[in-house]
Amino acid sequence: MKTKNNSLSVPFFLIGTLFCISLVTANLLETKVMQVLNITFTGGFLVFPISYILNDCISEVYGFKKARLIIWTGFLMNLIFVLFCKAAVALPSAPFWEGDDAFRFVFDLAPRILVASLCAFLVGSFLNAFVISKMKIASNGRHFSVRAVLSSLAGEFADSIIFFPIAFGGLMPLRELLKIMAIQIIAKTLYEVVMLPFTKRFVNYLKKVEDTDIYDNNISYNIFKIKDL
Repeated sequence: MKTKNNSLSVPFFLIGTLFCISLVTANLLETKVMQVLNITFTGGFLVFPISYILNDCISEVYGFKKARLIIWTGFLMNLIFVLFCKAAVALPSAPFWEGDDAFRFVFDLAPRILVASLCAFLVGSFLNAFVISKMKIASNGRHFSVRAVLSSLAGEFADSIIFFPIAFGGLMPLRELLKIMAIQIIAKTLYEVVMLPFTKRFVNYLKKVEDTDIYDNNISYNIFKIKDL
């Protein structure tokens, strides 16, 4: 077992940056509704599962404490992005500009969707990190593929059961709401499975380059202890 390292390396910084970008991008793409083989989903589906894959990588290699830092950083970046979008929408448009309606459609998220998105992200991401951390200790670091899939399944499940009822409750029949939730959970988990060969190679590469493989023994899982690295 390698010892804990409090420094924030270049690979960790780059992964954290990609994590934050994937969240902001997913928010933008949520305004596009797509349909493939009669299955309806939003554009955010293309990007959002990447955040769970990166969460797995960070939790596996660097441990829960640094995953906690990245999750809160992603939350803050997402919040800042949304606030600036709201400010841009609120400011008056130039008389000659004809794109105001389209701009509002993309960037002016409904308050309930915003709350649903931020709450679901926090709960799902922290649950994902917690599960993979605990399972790593229990399995003595073995079976990463199983741990990655189960942790993402737990996170995606929590994310869906929080986001969809808050965002769309009362706006569609309960049966359709449950159907969308099930499709999202299954599809995003399959996404994780398809990406597993790449994820495993990337995790092994990080452990070798960083010379670290953290086991979260005797740590606090308090999500608010951000300074504890």
